[in-house]
Amino acid sequence: MAARVQSEPFDPALVTAGLGDGAGALVTFVGIVRDDGDLSALEIEHYPGMTEAALADYGQGAAARFGLTGWRVVHRYGRMAVGEQIMMVATAARHRRAAFDAADYLMDWLKSRAPFWKREIRRDGSAAWVAARDEDEASLARWQAGRPLGPP
Repeated sequence: MAARVQSEPFDPALVTAGLGDGAGALVTFVGIVRDDGDLSALEIEHYPGMTEAALADYGQGAAARFGLTGWRVVHRYGRMAVGEQIMMVATAARHRRAAFDAADYLMDWLKSRAPFWKREIRRDGSAAWVAARDEDEASLARWQAGRPLGPP
């Protein structure tokens, strides 16, 4: 069980190595900088130490909430071109539903609450910070179920 924040690309096979041992399910998700037709790159900033601690807290919360046998989160920072990997979530559990739900939970949290700041760089050289999106907040709200979001 681990959370990593790094600037360099990662190998999904290495991230998941040994994670599914003894589990009945291993779910992975890799986020990629998507081409919206005008995007050149994405720049991501974070506060070292604070970001890793937040990712670890939510990974541990997901493990407790969904009964995971293991989890890993890798998130990159710096400049990434269209098509490059941004992040990865991997969850392992005895049963598939728990692994899928935990991965979905972690993705919703990462998208809405993880302490990263994202700036889109357009092909014309202009740049703009990415604002929170209503659909991301709605996805996150699914997990609240009458209690504060976060570790149980």
